[in-house]
Amino acid sequence: MHYHSTEVRTRALSLLRNGARNADVARSLKVPLGTVSYWKHQDRAKRGECPGRLTPRCPRCDGRKLDEAAYSYLLGLYLGDGHIIQNRAMRTPSLSVVCDEAWPGLMEACASAMRSVFPDNSVCRVRRKGCREIKLYSKHIWCLFPQHGPGKKHERRIVLEPWQQDVVDAYPWEFVRGLIHSDGCRLTNWTTRVVGGERKRYEYPRYFFTNVSDDIRRLYTDTLDKLGITWTHCTRNGSPYNISVARKAHVALLDTHVGPKH
Repeated sequence: MHYHSTEVRTRALSLLRNGARNADVARSLKVPLGTVSYWKHQDRAKRGECPGRLTPRCPRCDGRKLDEAAYSYLLGLYLGDGHIIQNRAMRTPSLSVVCDEAWPGLMEACASAMRSVFPDNSVCRVRRKGCREIKLYSKHIWCLFPQHGPGKKHERRIVLEPWQQDVVDAYPWEFVRGLIHSDGCRLTNWTTRVVGGERKRYEYPRYFFTNVSDDIRRLYTDTLDKLGITWTHCTRNGSPYNISVARKAHVALLDTHVGPKH
């Protein structure tokens, strides 16, 4: 991790206090936009310019109402392409979901879900090569995502807490949509058949979900089972970590409730 000097941070805060835009400050000082946004937020909080944001409330700690539909979707995104980070340089953990720049609609849906689940915290977009990190900081991230732990998700046990399972059971399509939007895709397969002595090409859509974690794949297939969606294991390019939905009626259901990334 790159640590920025006190001089750089002081210069950034001076520019921000004089009305400079976060993006302009980040560009001029060659500092990540998310870092500049975080410095600005901390500075405003210390000066009392963030009323109501100094002690954000938590559904688990304070009983604040949780937007369960948004949470179910965000949980799916997190289990796919999300990660939580806290190191010695940060007092507050961050939640990030990586989104390909080719899917601006997905980035907006992710940011919207984060704002709904964490209404007292700001959401930022950090530019990476070919993608964006949709990111926020909150001391209550671990309260809502207890699956966090050392190492990669597929190297540790992933089990939903009873209250999380209740949310997923109440909003299963949102959970499936989050998983597919993170680690899934909708594509068109084709095959050929001989009809009347002539070989013809047929195309058909299907959904794939690919994740190395046995536990996360099981959460996905268990939810599909409850929705009555037929699925199969499928090995692609030697990888056995794929779940396929190809039955026409069930693809149509996924089209209605999930749809392709955009």
